Amino acid sequence: MDYQKIIEEVYQEVQSENKRGKVADYIPELANVNPDQFGIGLVDLEGNVFGVGDYEVPFSIQSISKVHTLVMVFHVFKSKLWSRVNVEPSGNPFNSIAQLEFEKGVPRNPFINAGALVITDALCSKFENPIEQISAYINELSGKSCVRINSSVKESEKNHAERNTALAYFLKAYQNFENEVDQVLDVYFSHCAMEMSCLDLARSFSFLANDGYSIFANREIVSESHARRINALMLTCGFYDEAGEFAFRVGLPGKSGVGGGVAAVMPHKFSIAVWSPELNEKGNSVKAIRALELLTDKLSFSLF
Repeated sequence: MDYQKIIEEVYQEVQSENKRGKVADYIPELANVNPDQFGIGLVDLEGNVFGVGDYEVPFSIQSISKVHTLVMVFHVFKSKLWSRVNVEPSGNPFNSIAQLEFEKGVPRNPFINAGALVITDALCSKFENPIEQISAYINELSGKSCVRINSSVKESEKNHAERNTALAYFLKAYQNFENEVDQVLDVYFSHCAMEMSCLDLARSFSFLANDGYSIFANREIVSESHARRINALMLTCGFYDEAGEFAFRVGLPGKSGVGGGVAAVMPHKFSIAVWSPELNEKGNSVKAIRALELLTDKLSFSLF
């Protein structure tokens, strides 16, 4: 399979269509990003890397980090974790307070903000230096030191944290929060403000295409069973309230972020990350979603 040729074709087609969206501006630092950047990085299970466009430019991964943090606690808390957070698509905005109240403080899934705050709280209970340990963990998955926390983005998120703070206090009111709200929010904003390139991000997701085994860390990260379940969560919950549309058009497990990135996997084949900052009305990258749709069309395979 000539992945380089295929992603170059995809890149050119997407560029020629020139679909436009809107850069996330509710985090002011993200509004300053050049909207014309676009990159695709793909890694196969032999460790071969393929890229086109701005695939080596670091960008703010935002909610994509929620996959990494979930993996860190997935096997540690076992069944207890799933009494604190559910595994259902939300069908509501990713920062909905009404849904959290309606469901008595148990978030719908780990990828909406309330669910990610529960996961981050669990990390704070488990690890002494969670920010450093999250960075080290992602670096290990990528097989290189590549994670950087953008302090300007982090401060920008902290300065516009009213809704996330409200979600955290809601969780605490329902006894679904063990640590101090400010501490957990600081860790949460830190991992959302991490920057990585498409290539490094694809490398960090590689184990999910390989039944839980990382060729870059040279060890099993999660069991085959856990890898399948994480992929199922990404397929059903990884794209805010556009997850069904993504499954229909693309058919790959993945996770998006409002920085314009999307990381996805084709089990037993490859991992891929695509980045372009302009978003659609659901908060997903216009060009990245289109690129992945074209990719699975050209490859003639998806999960389905």
